[in-house]
Amino acid sequence: MTLQRLGTGIGWRPEIADAVERMPGIDWVEVVAENTCPGHLPESLRRLRERGVTVVPHGVSLGLGGADRPDEERLAALAERAAALGAPLVTEHIAFVRAGGPLTASPVLEAGHLLPVPRTRDALDVLCANIRIAQAALPVPLAVENIAALIAWPGEEMTEGQFLYDLVDRTGVRLLIDVANLHTNHVNRAEDPAKALAELPVEAIAYVHVAGGVERDGVWHDSHAHPVPPAVLDILTDLASRVAPPGVLLERDDLFPEPAELERELGAIRAAVAAGGGGADGRSGPPTPPAAAEIPETADATRQRVGLAQAAVLSSLVAGTPVPEGFDRVRMGVQARALAAKRADVVAKVAPELPEILGTAYRGAFLAYAQERPMTGGYRRDALDFAAQLLREGRTGGGGTHRRLRAWWLERSGSAPRRRPLLRRA
Repeated sequence: MTLQRLGTGIGWRPEIADAVERMPGIDWVEVVAENTCPGHLPESLRRLRERGVTVVPHGVSLGLGGADRPDEERLAALAERAAALGAPLVTEHIAFVRAGGPLTASPVLEAGHLLPVPRTRDALDVLCANIRIAQAALPVPLAVENIAALIAWPGEEMTEGQFLYDLVDRTGVRLLIDVANLHTNHVNRAEDPAKALAELPVEAIAYVHVAGGVERDGVWHDSHAHPVPPAVLDILTDLASRVAPPGVLLERDDLFPEPAELERELGAIRAAVAAGGGGADGRSGPPTPPAAAEIPETADATRQRVGLAQAAVLSSLVAGTPVPEGFDRVRMGVQARALAAKRADVVAKVAPELPEILGTAYRGAFLAYAQERPMTGGYRRDALDFAAQLLREGRTGGGGTHRRLRAWWLERSGSAPRRRPLLRRA
């Protein structure tokens, strides 16, 4: 089955919901699947759907590149969102987001971010098996996205294009190509975007992401909070010269500009596609990739090898264990700081009362906590654990701040954190 042509779209976020509804020429929107509740869709999304605007759920927490088999509950939730939104497809990432557990006999650690899988035969075997499991559980086609990376794995056996080509060949999965991520990997890992595009099975592309970022000290950060740079638009034009992308979408997740600026960026994206010869109404969409042969279940020994390697990397990034041999220590340090900063930012979003209660002390206190306490249960659990630690250790500044933080914590947890075990008298 050939996927429908999507056209030009934008990432729907609550902060710009009203602006997106008023924007001319928006054919479709993408929503973060984990931020969407099927039974309680925002009114803005309801109105867009009633107007015939396609909505695609985009997952960020499945971890298809991880060593473990995909979690059944996460898959069921993604399928439920696809059904509730009437989506023609769902998307996820070629990444791992957690590591550890029974496979490695170590605690499960959460990255809170998308981390690159090694481009090795072992990692490809595991990814293919996980994607086939996901495809069987989802009611609509799956497309997977190439990610941006600050770090590179030593001993890789394939380029990104070769890795993705083999992935499509073995599973029939579709691709979500992020041209901003190709630019990120060009700056950070010296990978040629044109070479990657030349090696890709472009006929398998479901749609394309376009986003901005910022360079600091020679490292490109895929921030989704800055304007789309010309270099990213050039890669989009190159891609459009090879195939007419069925859909192109602007991603913006923070520091939202005025609606007029977003509309100008959408105009620049349309112009870049047209310059490549694609255009919103250009050539027909890509054919459906050939059906893949049945893939045997990946051996547990392969999953364990991948799991041990990923656990060592993630532990180094979030728990301060030694950097695994062969990795760039400087880049690992940059990645570790970026993970901690993102963790602080997301906790501030899911629990905005914390920075309000703690004021300017919030960020320093959270980063100190993060150094001692890797995330193991998601951001909301992280917010509660952070507050509990401050209360236990008396590091709230006392007075009204302590009382407000304790009241906030009690309201959400239901029990009081104690400073030390109580001693009972005989």
